[in-house]
Amino acid sequence: MKQILFVDDKPAIGKVLSAYLGKENELIYFEDPIRAIEWLNEGNEPTLIISDLHMPRMNGCEFLHYLKEHTLFKHIPFVMLSSEENSAERISLLEAGAEDYILKPFSPVELKNHVKKFL
Repeated sequence: MKQILFVDDKPAIGKVLSAYLGKENELIYFEDPIRAIEWLNEGNEPTLIISDLHMPRMNGCEFLHYLKEHTLFKHIPFVMLSSEENSAERISLLEAGAEDYILKPFSPVELKNHVKKFL
């Protein structure tokens, strides 16, 4: 079973992802990227990381940069979720190492299809 780390400050989205991705994968959910980093630093290594862009204590861009700067995590595929349809920001995040950028609101089936290519 593949392990997906999902980080979003809105628990409702975590429930939606759990319903669509949790049947075939183990979904690990945190509302805070800082707690997710602590979990990763405990030796956990997910197959994929999905993160929201806008969160209070650390945003998704900072989280992405942290992961891509660390040898232990930079190889893990990273998918960014955002409600902003900002082309420059999307390009910047893809250039920083995100493998995909998905706009909210998203279709859970569409997200599942995007995620399949990284699992």
